[in-house]
Amino acid sequence: MQCQLCNKHATVHLTEIVNGHKTEKHLCEECAIKEGVTVKAHVPINDLLNNLMTAQKESQQIEDMTCPECNMTWRQFRKSGLLGCPHDYVAFEEPLRKLIERTQEGASTHVGRVPRHTGGRHFQRLTLIRLRQELQQAIEQEDYEAAVQLRDEISKCESN
Repeated sequence: MQCQLCNKHATVHLTEIVNGHKTEKHLCEECAIKEGVTVKAHVPINDLLNNLMTAQKESQQIEDMTCPECNMTWRQFRKSGLLGCPHDYVAFEEPLRKLIERTQEGASTHVGRVPRHTGGRHFQRLTLIRLRQELQQAIEQEDYEAAVQLRDEISKCESN
């Protein structure tokens, strides 16, 4: 397929859907950059393999973490789901935070149920926090269609 602007070989293909109307763009890397489209560079296979090996080593280091007070390992916690002593919260702080953020949709603070007597204001504030987190994730994942929808939903919530 050829670039729609300069007729070179198109390597960037964009699909945009606005109000149910689909438009497609096919561009070469140079024209995509001129149009303001971010083009990710190709990562060499050696870098990918090095990153994978580093991630595996870090994962193994986390699995072998041990609480100095009760000698519980992170691996034992993952197996049982129970911490051994109050010092485990400090010993396993980083992996615990990541685990909590995964289970709480990106939040490291409690985002559970809200008492009924707090009213709609509190619920609206929590909804806005959740939507902003989802927007940030969509942007990081370069899911711009979802980001636009979330942005609109946030604006609608803020105007109410």
